[in-house]
Amino acid sequence: MTDNELLLAISNMMDTKLEPVNKEIQGLKGEILGIKEDVKGLKEDVEVLKEDVKGLKEDVEVLKEDVKGLKEDVEVLKEDVKGLKEDVEVLKEDVKGLKEDVEVLKEDVKGLKEDVEVLKEDVSDLKIRVKKIELTQETQILPQLNTIQACYTSTYERYKVSVDDYETMKQDISVLKNVVEQHSEKLQLLA
Repeated sequence: MTDNELLLAISNMMDTKLEPVNKEIQGLKGEILGIKEDVKGLKEDVEVLKEDVKGLKEDVEVLKEDVKGLKEDVEVLKEDVKGLKEDVEVLKEDVKGLKEDVEVLKEDVKGLKEDVEVLKEDVSDLKIRVKKIELTQETQILPQLNTIQACYTSTYERYKVSVDDYETMKQDISVLKNVVEQHSEKLQLLA
């Protein structure tokens, strides 16, 4: 068997052994794409949450302004006792509005808590999937890669020895040529 035939046989053998690994890698790529989609969805959910928090901050700023207005009203009430009852009614209405706003905020916070729970579940699912991928990698892919590496290493060592033997044979043939030439010259002189 020639070196080329031997290399071709080894290459065919490696292709056969690597085929299941390639299939598993393709499967893992599909799972990773699914995970990327899940993470993309999580990022979108986080963006929605950021918008909600931004809205809450704006509401708080409005509330701060309302409270500032209330403080000014209190100063006016101190100065004008006559308008006290009317201003108190206005304050009652404002407080009613604040209570309604607080109820809305409570509902928003409740919704945020529910969203956080969903995110926790999603993260838990992702952790389980990542663990499965790690186990597959540890128990299946890495041992197969180690087997492939061992095969390549042993093949390399065999070819390395063959190359060294080839160099030695070339030197021996060169020496034989020189000896034959010298003997031929001596035989011609004797003849």
